[in-house]
Amino acid sequence: MNILLVEDDLALAHALGNSLRRQNYAVNTVHTGKTALAAIKQGDTDIVVLDLGLPDMDGLQVLKTLRQQSASLPVLILTARDSMDDKISGLDGGADDYLPKPFEIAELFARLRVLERRLGNVASSRIQLHGVELDLAEHSVTVNDAPVALPRREFMVLRILMENAGRVLSKQQFENKLYEWGDEVASNTVEVHISNLRKKLPEQFIKTIRGVGYTTPKGP
Repeated sequence: MNILLVEDDLALAHALGNSLRRQNYAVNTVHTGKTALAAIKQGDTDIVVLDLGLPDMDGLQVLKTLRQQSASLPVLILTARDSMDDKISGLDGGADDYLPKPFEIAELFARLRVLERRLGNVASSRIQLHGVELDLAEHSVTVNDAPVALPRREFMVLRILMENAGRVLSKQQFENKLYEWGDEVASNTVEVHISNLRKKLPEQFIKTIRGVGYTTPKGP
């Protein structure tokens, strides 16, 4: 899951980015409205976390322009503007959620999980498929009720597969969700993650569609 964090407070942006990465998100950070809109045009963003007090343009204008580009991209406003009128303006302007500063980081994570569920095929923070259970809140995985430890990237690959069960995803789609701007990605990185995962998951859990990508079938 690739988050675009739009925040002009450099210290807060750095701290938030690190916290989100520990929750297995890929995070791209920008500090102005214009760079945010340019980043959104690239089409790799899954969720926008948007501050309103930006140095070059008001965040509500960013939101308005963003909505002209994409009607469905989830946007969570994260701002010091905490009056009821501000909240109404943000939500009426097209935001999916509004969280005033200061905030508890656990609440931010919970709200992001709600937005993620709207994006995918899952209705809760636990996904069960073919004997594999992935808990998004606890960042844990069990296979046939036995815990399995996964490195961060493998956890992210498994999550992408399970949230998109029945869909065939290309290597490029995995890379877009796994990596941030500037990351050096070897040509076989996704293949390596898939190979490592296969050793830890039930046989045939991950299927290769030759020349297209990878999938895991829908089912119980």
